Amino acid sequence: METFESLVRAEFAPKSTYLNTASNGLLPARTVTALHEAALLRAEGRPLTSLYEDVEASRAAYARLAGVPVTRVAAGASVAAHTGLIAASLPAGAEVLTAEDDFTSVLNPFHVRGDLKVRAVPLERIPDAVRPGTALVAVSAAQSADGRIVDLPALREAARTHGARTYVDFSQSAGWLPMDADAYDYSAAVSFKWLLGPHGAAFLVVPEHFGGLTPVLSGWVAGEVPWDSCYGPVAELAHSARRFDLSHALFTYAGLRHSLDLIEELGVTAVQAHDLALADRFRAGLAALGHEPVPAPGSPIVSVPGLGSRQPELSRAGIEVSNRAGNLRAAFHLFNTTADVDRLLDVLSG
Repeated sequence: METFESLVRAEFAPKSTYLNTASNGLLPARTVTALHEAALLRAEGRPLTSLYEDVEASRAAYARLAGVPVTRVAAGASVAAHTGLIAASLPAGAEVLTAEDDFTSVLNPFHVRGDLKVRAVPLERIPDAVRPGTALVAVSAAQSADGRIVDLPALREAARTHGARTYVDFSQSAGWLPMDADAYDYSAAVSFKWLLGPHGAAFLVVPEHFGGLTPVLSGWVAGEVPWDSCYGPVAELAHSARRFDLSHALFTYAGLRHSLDLIEELGVTAVQAHDLALADRFRAGLAALGHEPVPAPGSPIVSVPGLGSRQPELSRAGIEVSNRAGNLRAAFHLFNTTADVDRLLDVLSG
């Protein structure tokens, strides 16, 4: 019987101490194999039918992880595009509540509209800042810069009280934090971080009746019968959230379905327990060294003020982390071990 550790060790063999999943997750071996096989289909001129099947398998796997029916999941290319779709649906003058310094893809499409009232508050104040007249609350579940987690239950309650819609970006949490996408009007996530997939795919979850969104970016894949929708205007949009699909990066989905399979095999709660144990070990080690990270309980992302400048030195030592606004950001995922934590601490102590 395969264990968590044996499954992980069979899939990953990093050549560095890789602690940078908040930027890019590592690709499992099964995913690399699938990408190679997909490329050969094109190189050898064979039919690509199986690649379209990979799109639907990936959509279904993400729906299971998100806890929603597959009919509510759209497959696109980026969180920014999904945010733009939501921004386009809002009436002029609508108020959008956001967190200060959240990731740009969650914010910028609302700003470039030019006729929306975008209000930013500190992350911890988001629930209290929802007010009558707030049309939408848009926020990342976990902050990219430092791993802080928004109080999602309080956010839901505040939005419900004031009649605001909610949009949550799970890009920095899907794969380690159990999702309940049904609790929000809209949610999104990219594939290439904690979900361990290639770049080029992002999912959007919409309400059953689409939440007032118009498929302004739709092309032929948004048709109820895509292959009958290749020429002229789409006569019949998909009856599901697929009407919001963007043309699919087929190679990406060929690999992604296998990455999502691995997450499901391991179980998100098991991944969460593994990741958080490593992050807590790192926080304890930092305290012993006299460093205080940004408070982010329950997050596998650890941000340490004042140490960001050491990122090049750490990279030369074979330890991959990020420098975010002067903070050293380490992100612990399923392929990391206690030895990785201890090696980082050892170099930081020198």
